[in-house]
Amino acid sequence: MMRYKELEPRFVTTVPRQLEPGVLYVSMEYGTVVHSCCCGCGEKVVTPLTPTDWSITFNGESVSLWPSIGSWNLPCQSHYVIKGNRVLESGRWNRQMIDAEISRDNEAKAKYYKRTVSNETEPSLAHPIDIETGSQTYARQSFWKTILSRLLR
Repeated sequence: MMRYKELEPRFVTTVPRQLEPGVLYVSMEYGTVVHSCCCGCGEKVVTPLTPTDWSITFNGESVSLWPSIGSWNLPCQSHYVIKGNRVLESGRWNRQMIDAEISRDNEAKAKYYKRTVSNETEPSLAHPIDIETGSQTYARQSFWKTILSRLLR
């Protein structure tokens, strides 16, 4: 049962140490969305915005996150979708379903970042070239690769 049925999006630069329940903190600068678990357990839920994790949609009024949020590492194991600021409870997953999703997620990350690393040696449209210097710009992509490689160790 979800205690919070709706979240208030707040666009912030940094996420506060103390999370206010019912608030969805969105930091575009750090590419992450953080909130207190919607079941009411008080645990912090961090959803990184990357090509292999979550994506955000903001229509000027409300926020949606995709895919669903499965708090498999928390005691509550809550599972829900945030769509248009509303919290839509999803069905419980068993251990087999969770393990399959973790495996799929790890494979997607490995495939994406292997492709990204191999593409760095060749110019492509995915890496814009600075007209004045002729160099490719990788800052954002390199940042996320570094962060994720440290997290996946």
